[in-house]
This record gives sequence, structure tokens and C-alpha cells, in this order.
Amino acid sequence: MNSLAQFLKLSVDRRPHQFARIETKSFDGYTRSLIEYSGSEDDLIKAFLFEPTNSSLASAPAVLIHHQHNGEQFLGKSEVAGIAGNPLQAFGPQLAQRGFVVLAPDQICFEDRRRNKKGIEPDQGDKDFLQQFNEMTYRLIKGDTLMRKVLDDAARGLSILFHHQLVHQGRIGVMGHSLGGNTTLFQAATDERIKFACSSGALCSYKNKIEKHTSLEMGLVIPGFIENFEIKDLVQAILPRDLMIVSAEQDKYSQNADLILKDFKEVKHFRFSGGHALDQNRYNVIIKWVAAH
Repeated sequence: MNSLAQFLKLSVDRRPHQFARIETKSFDGYTRSLIEYSGSEDDLIKAFLFEPTNSSLASAPAVLIHHQHNGEQFLGKSEVAGIAGNPLQAFGPQLAQRGFVVLAPDQICFEDRRRNKKGIEPDQGDKDFLQQFNEMTYRLIKGDTLMRKVLDDAARGLSILFHHQLVHQGRIGVMGHSLGGNTTLFQAATDERIKFACSSGALCSYKNKIEKHTSLEMGLVIPGFIENFEIKDLVQAILPRDLMIVSAEQDKYSQNADLILKDFKEVKHFRFSGGHALDQNRYNVIIKWVAAH
């Protein structure tokens, strides 16, 4: 775990982080607050914080949910919250109703963390795409990576959950699909505070992607990575903590998940027929497994 974090030049920030509540709305069994807190570069991160209304102090499980990409940088936390986008990405309300404290932040370049546009309205042309491309390339020429920034911000979100008055510190997890699944694997592999992780549509080796000419999500562009690591090393770093992998036979982004996991019998692996997008069966399996924690 430490060698991976060192390679990424990542120093996991475990300090308590303050946040400001912008607005709070009440629902059946939970509240949802729009909050903001500082990122690692003094940038503001907006997130939705779900809090169950029937939990006693320091007893609730918690989960940090990383949103997907799907070529829609105008959707981030709002899709996880079920406000916009695909309802099969709306994990936040479902888990909050089951007693979880949930944090769903915008990743850099998504929704309210775009420079040219805020909220869930797409920008015209390729401006959303180009902003994320620039965030990657500008870091590369300085010897930095987009993944390091993403994980630094994610650690701050996890700290909010870790120090939350309702949360049991031994029952904190992380989850996500696609882009969110990639972030989940890297974060769980580099932060021992995470006790369980669920990654969907993301477990595929670099070698397979190169051989099949599968495009790399920008956060995965890490110079020298495959000279030192492979995706299986992330799995190894997460164990023996609980790990669930969801993959699909026709999904190029989780194409060889079954081969990666053949030596990791302790990993819970659900492999489906179908493509990359979540369907109702996969959504239900994810909710059931996470809720068991």
C-alpha cells in the first residue's frame, strides 16, 4: 500500500476537514445536505451528504460514492443523488434509507467543479472534455498526475466521513462504477481507513487495454505505472479487507476481471452478461452487498 502511494506521490490527508452546509432537505428516513469543503489545491469541492435520521452517535456505517464519467462531465454528485441522469446510478438515497451516512462529491472537472459551467447543464462544444484533458496534461508536464489529485480530494471526503459524529470508524467503505470504479480501486489500495470497497465496470489490466486498443480514462494515465504495478496489485493491496467486483462479459472496461481474480478467491466477484452500463440486476446486487456492511 505504501509503495503505491509513494509512487503516486500521494500523502493521504487523514486530518479532520471542516465543511459548510449550503442547504439541507428532509426525506423519508434521511436528510440530504449540499455541502462544500476545500480541495487539495484550495479549490472548492461540492458534495451531497446524506445522513440517516434514526442513527445514534458513532454507530452508522458510511460510504463514499464516486460517480461515473459516461462522457457527461455535467453530471457528478447529482446523478448519485438521483436528481438527474441515470436512476441506476442513484445509490445515495437507497443506502441512506438503509442507515448509511453517504458522501457523494463532484470529481474535478465534473458538474460544479467545471471552470466554464456549473450545475447539470452541459457546456457547448468540447469545453467539458478539454478541461479534463488539460487538467491531466498540465499535471503531467510538472511531474504530477490527475490520479494523484483525484485521490487527494477523495481522501478529504473520506476524512469527513471518518470524523462524522454518526459514523462508526470501523464501518466505512467506498464504491463506484466506471470512472468511480477506477477511483474506488486506487483509493481503497492507498487508504487503510477503508474497510470495504465495491468497484463496478473498472477491473481490467493495462495490458489487456493496450492489446485491445481500449482507451484509458484520463486518471489512469500515470507515467511508468505498468513498469512497476498492474491492476492486480491494487486488488492485492486492498485485501484482506472486503472487496466486491462487478464485471460484464461484453464490457471492455472489465473484460478480463475474471482472469485477474482467479488467484484472489476471497474477492466477491459478480460477472454478468452484457455491456458496460449498469442494469437493474447489477444495481440490485451492488445495493445488497454494500447494505450488508
